[in-house]
Amino acid sequence: MSKPEFVYVTYIETTPEKLWEALTDSAFTKAYWFDTEVRSDWKVGSPFALVMGGKVTDTGEILEADRPRRLSYTFKHEADAEMRKEPATKVVFRIEPWGNLVKLTVTHEGFTTGSKLLDGISKGWPAILSGLKSLLETGKAPAIPPAALDFEGFK
Repeated sequence: MSKPEFVYVTYIETTPEKLWEALTDSAFTKAYWFDTEVRSDWKVGSPFALVMGGKVTDTGEILEADRPRRLSYTFKHEADAEMRKEPATKVVFRIEPWGNLVKLTVTHEGFTTGSKLLDGISKGWPAILSGLKSLLETGKAPAIPPAALDFEGFK
């Protein structure tokens, strides 16, 4: 039996390079990802961290970095004590040219049955990726308050 996963597909009016930069540069992520910094040198085997308000919320290791086509890392939630007990999962960003758009497919997989983390990321990823799309297409990300997600890991 396969483990639960989360898959999100969106089409963004941008270039693969700009999308890659928006996913890997804290100057961008802070604008659409609840003021979150991404920390890594984006080389395979390197550490990865998400830092929100000076606090590390998630950690991992870069599994694949094929600029500007594919990015993958392990994902271990650190902020919530209960979710911290769950095993690391895997995030994959697949970036594909699609006419004058870019197709972004985000897959987050490897959750245990009944995962509290899966419930949380199922609320978080759509808000994050909506902000990413708006930022790249209009230059402005919507201000979605973390409390609106009703997910303790984002507060």
